[in-house]
Amino acid sequence: MSTTTAVARSEETGRGKTGEAAPRETRIAWAFLAPFAVLYVLFLIWPVIYMVISSFFNTTLVHKGLGSFAGGANYAEMLSKHEFWVAMWNTIWFTILTVVPLVLLAFVLAILANRVRRGQWFFRLAFFLPFILPSAAIGIIWNFIYTPDSGLWNQVQKWFGNDSPSPVLATPHLAMIGIAIATIWWTIGFNFVLYLAGLQDIPRELYEAAAVDGATPWQQIRSITVPMLSPTTQLVVLLQIIASLKIFDQVYLMTGGGPGISTEVVLQLVTNTAFTDYRVGAASAASVLLFLVILIVALVRVAIDRIRSRKEA
Repeated sequence: MSTTTAVARSEETGRGKTGEAAPRETRIAWAFLAPFAVLYVLFLIWPVIYMVISSFFNTTLVHKGLGSFAGGANYAEMLSKHEFWVAMWNTIWFTILTVVPLVLLAFVLAILANRVRRGQWFFRLAFFLPFILPSAAIGIIWNFIYTPDSGLWNQVQKWFGNDSPSPVLATPHLAMIGIAIATIWWTIGFNFVLYLAGLQDIPRELYEAAAVDGATPWQQIRSITVPMLSPTTQLVVLLQIIASLKIFDQVYLMTGGGPGISTEVVLQLVTNTAFTDYRVGAASAASVLLFLVILIVALVRVAIDRIRSRKEA
């Protein structure tokens, strides 16, 4: 009887200690998360909330506070403004120019690098190294390449017989293409690494079995690699579209939106409206409209994935 009582007491004591330890561990976990949570709220959540609120007011940098209530006037102004639609089209055009090459080239380069048995680290480094460079360095490098007369690109054109090549960044219909090429060179390493990681998760046995059955390398890619990398491709496409829609650094550093407004994007219009015209309310309205475009793209992508998963089920 005494042994049973002792065991019961020990079990109660253990449960008590466990019950006391659980809240303590929870408090410690929240203590570690608190600094990040505070920074997250202050520098991400609150600016988004303030952006939405100020878009309905005549907020300005000249006066304190939100200013007078404007209702939907800021949105109506942006939607009827020629510069806004030009900036929106330039943003979409840049997205079209960059998303497809960045997905396809990264996929092809990852497949080629994955087939290399020795020195694969070199290709990882070579393709990923530009991605870690700051945008200012990218702007300097490609401004030098596109420099009229003495730039590398103009020299290449002269070698092929074009004695008077058009300056890329000073020509309206070429400037955005030049920025897109610089962006592809800069950011392709990130997608390359994602695809390479996905390729290394595919079992080698599948390729060996396909080779035994007489499948060619192209048939192996079409029947094994592409289907197995479908989740990675969906992730890469979504991330790339969102990143391209948020283009700002390259345009600001390489062309400043010029020549004229031929390369001005939405985020540059937002910056000029807020910090040159001091109209934070109107700039916030433009930011909300761009946010809605990005949100629609993300929701469409999620809907497509759900429809595809239902068909496969």
